[in-house]
Amino acid sequence: MKTVFLEAKSKTDVFPALEKSLRYLPEKIGILTTAQHMHKLKDVKKFLEEKGKKIFLGGQIIGCNASNAVKIKDKVDAFLYVGSGNFHPIEAALETEKKVVKADPLSGKAEVLKKEEVDKIRKRQKGALIKFLSSEKIGILVSTKPGQENMKKAFELKKNLKEKEVYIFVADDLNMGQLENFPFIESWINTACPRLVEDKIGVINYEAAEKAVEKA
Repeated sequence: MKTVFLEAKSKTDVFPALEKSLRYLPEKIGILTTAQHMHKLKDVKKFLEEKGKKIFLGGQIIGCNASNAVKIKDKVDAFLYVGSGNFHPIEAALETEKKVVKADPLSGKAEVLKKEEVDKIRKRQKGALIKFLSSEKIGILVSTKPGQENMKKAFELKKNLKEKEVYIFVADDLNMGQLENFPFIESWINTACPRLVEDKIGVINYEAAEKAVEKA
């Protein structure tokens, strides 16, 4: 099935939120946003530079990929996310371990992403990793969705987990609530969108599993 992607550019004024974000911003800032505000980044950069800030454009991030933030993390003291909600800034904070300031054009408000929210996810991830290391029966989750399918990675993981009993589960939509139907699985590895694991105890992403296997 062919898919057509259309850009939906926001016409919302970003400057009221930017003005309010200034109180939270250090000198060196990385700018992040989503697709609907990308066309405003040059104006955002100019505005902040006029306020004495040194700006590094990270550009667009998506919920499961903050690589554009990671690329510039060593150059900045904090990130400014221009957009709404916590989904994207949390990913940036998790990947870079930097302070993230949110400037929301829709509400016209600005605030610092709460450290407690990020720490809560990190603790859950650490607990899931400890459980994985001590588990004998492992389930590997594979999505068939375009862009998320990682069957090759699943088989590589199974091959490397020689001391564990490994099962591969394949589905289009990965419904984490359905995992309870397989009580014999002690720990799960997710090979699809990494954000799927945030609210589910006992599930780790394949990158974490790979690192754990390498260190073992």
